[in-house]
Amino acid sequence: MNEERSKLIAYGKKLIQDNYTLGTGGNLSIFNREKRQMLITPSGIPFPEITESDLVLMTLDGTVVEGTKKPSSEWVMHKIFYEKRADLNCMIHAHTIYSTVLAELRWNLPATHYMIAVAGPDVRCAEYASYGTPELAENAYTAMEDRKAVLLANHGILVGHKDIENAYNVLEEVEYCANIYYRAKSIGEPVVLDDAEMLRMATKFQSYGQI
Repeated sequence: MNEERSKLIAYGKKLIQDNYTLGTGGNLSIFNREKRQMLITPSGIPFPEITESDLVLMTLDGTVVEGTKKPSSEWVMHKIFYEKRADLNCMIHAHTIYSTVLAELRWNLPATHYMIAVAGPDVRCAEYASYGTPELAENAYTAMEDRKAVLLANHGILVGHKDIENAYNVLEEVEYCANIYYRAKSIGEPVVLDDAEMLRMATKFQSYGQI
């Protein structure tokens, strides 16, 4: 998983560079579905300082295959998606500012901008549970049903996709939409797009770009 190791390091640093988190706030993982192994960032090491040898390769039952560091304290929150969602092979958790603002209010992010369709018809806020607990993993999984992002109450954001590039794009777009929603709410009541329009956007995104 040499390429995956390089990508986890690069995108961990990108979280810091893009001001999507601070220090050790967050975690990333990539799942090898064929081998049933998860490569995840270590616990308590700032992203700019993580090296490839610090990453932890582990099975979904918690057995460490490679690595001498402790895996992220949130590894259970990653593995529940790999166990139950065949469409997700990468998970990213971060403490982005605007998504976390909504999470502290325990608000869902409604479809007030069409780009929310990259994550789903909206983005729900999961019920609160302490970080690193099985309860948080279950709450996140439940609230992220049929979606690729979830707000974690009083905590941050979690996103997933088929690969790290697409997962990071979801993180960027949801954070952008949360920022716009925050600003719109400060001067009025944002208009929510209806379900039919969001379904139309989700369909359009499937063929967007260079074919």
